[in-house]
Amino acid sequence: MNVPEKNYQLFFKLFLYTFYLSAFTFGGGYVIVPLMRKKFVEQLQWIEEDEMLNLISIAQSAPGAMAVNTSILVGYHLAGFLGAFVTILGTILPPLITLSLIALIYTAFKESRVVNAVLKGMSAGVAAVVLDAVIKMGKRIWQEKKIFMQLLMAGAFIAIFFFEVDVKVIILASGILGLGFTFYQRIDKRTEVN
Repeated sequence: MNVPEKNYQLFFKLFLYTFYLSAFTFGGGYVIVPLMRKKFVEQLQWIEEDEMLNLISIAQSAPGAMAVNTSILVGYHLAGFLGAFVTILGTILPPLITLSLIALIYTAFKESRVVNAVLKGMSAGVAAVVLDAVIKMGKRIWQEKKIFMQLLMAGAFIAIFFFEVDVKVIILASGILGLGFTFYQRIDKRTEVN
C-alpha cells in the first residue's frame, strides 16, 4: 500500500476522488463501487484487492446506499474517522446538488423527450459497467480456486436468475454460510495442530 501520510493533502485527495466519482457516474452504488475499486486499488494502489473485496462485502450487507457505505469504509480504512467523513461528504454532495437543481426545473425536465432518450442510453452504459465489475471480481474468485466461494457465487446466481429469490435473502444466506464456513475452517485448523 502506498497511502500518503494522513495530512491535509490525503483528505483533499479523498474528497476530490469520491466527489469526482460520484459526480460523473450514473446508476448508483453498483457503478460507483467498481470505479472506486479501480481508483483506489488499481491506479493509486492504496488498498489491496482482497481488502477492497472485504470492504465491498461489508458495504453490501450494511443497511443504506451501497456507494455511501463503501465510501465510509474506504475513507475509514485509509484515514480513520475524518477520512470517513471526508469521503461520505464527497460522495453525497454531487447527487444532492444535482437533485436540488433538477427540483427547480422538474416539470420541464420530466417531459423532455431528449432527456428521456439520454437516460435510456445511459442505462445501457450502467449495465456494461456492472457486468465488467462482476466479471473482474468473479474472475478473481475463480482464480483463487476456493471451491466454497465458487459454489456460493454460482448458487447465488442460480437462486436470483432462475428462482427470482430476493437479493436480501441471498445476502443474508451468504453471510451466514460464509460465517459458518469460516468457523469450520478455524476449528479444522485447530484440530490439525493438535
